[in-house]
Amino acid sequence: MALSLPASKSISWIRCSNSTNDPVPSSSLFKSLKIPRFWPWQKVKMGPLTVSPMGFGTWAWGNQLLWGYQDSMDSELQRTFNLAVENGINLFDTADSYGTGRLNGQSEKLLGRFIREFPGDKQVKNDIVIATKFAAYPWRLTPGQFVNACKSSLDRMQIEQIGIGQLHWSTANYAPLQEQALWDGLVAMYEKGLVRAVGVSNYGPKQLLKIHKYLDDRGVPLRSAQVQFSLLSMGSDQMEIKNICDSLGIRIIAYSPLGLGMLTGKYTPSNLPPGPRGLLFRQILPGLEPLLSSLREIAQGRRKTIPQIAINWCICQGTIPIPGVKSVKQAEENLGALGWQLSSDELLQLENAALDSPQKMIQNVFQTK
Repeated sequence: MALSLPASKSISWIRCSNSTNDPVPSSSLFKSLKIPRFWPWQKVKMGPLTVSPMGFGTWAWGNQLLWGYQDSMDSELQRTFNLAVENGINLFDTADSYGTGRLNGQSEKLLGRFIREFPGDKQVKNDIVIATKFAAYPWRLTPGQFVNACKSSLDRMQIEQIGIGQLHWSTANYAPLQEQALWDGLVAMYEKGLVRAVGVSNYGPKQLLKIHKYLDDRGVPLRSAQVQFSLLSMGSDQMEIKNICDSLGIRIIAYSPLGLGMLTGKYTPSNLPPGPRGLLFRQILPGLEPLLSSLREIAQGRRKTIPQIAINWCICQGTIPIPGVKSVKQAEENLGALGWQLSSDELLQLENAALDSPQKMIQNVFQTK
């Protein structure tokens, strides 16, 4: 049971098999025929866990600064969660640091509440896999403090076991002496049964190899590595991380598969989102036209949307994308990325267009080498 409730160069990619451009049935037809968004054999194994080929991220749940969260959004978020689960999504990514100011931890609280209040089948509820991340705060200096962070997340979500416990970022760049304590904390929470699997986030190739060996020597499998991965983030580090993960049997969880919204087709240099995202978009969007043009062309040919094409590309690379969702409309659109595959020619067209686009996504400052 996944959830325990209280009593610039040519690049070699993984290719999806060829497929036709036949349109996928509309959502209304899906509902009337009860056709699943994806088939059981398309689920992904992650050690003891079985997850949907796409998960949903909850960074926006409680974040007022970047995503404009308000308490009044909670009912829409609940409906969004219910729709996702009803359509087979069982992987939800969160973090103990998600939520700004007084709302710190709000994402975990909402996720736990939505699971408890989900009106569907009990087994469907029990199969939900929560992947939460524990921040490497400077005051978390001992394994015990990291274990306590895990227990606090369990309390916020009111569950007894977490699916995947992840170290949110490495401290190797600025506090290397803290790093081993955090690794030992992952070992301890796994051995205590607080988490079913452990993973990392924002780890570069060198640190990824180090922590994999450290955990493996202690009998703890490293099951996942979360990294910024999209058509905007396909640089040499990302590809090296991917190759390492493929060789070691670690699953890549691709965050920001839509580049914070730049790969949705919704924004232009003259139509930017508010807040800090607008400043970033102003720098990058003008150089994305080759990529956005290819996304539009393929989307039109397939009767899909630009976000669906961008997310499907991530799935075709063998990653598990976790696009963020704030509304039923977004969830419905993202679900349309499942159940079909881009052809090899389409993948090549997108990758070439990405290489031809002079701007790329800014790398997360927390990612190590």
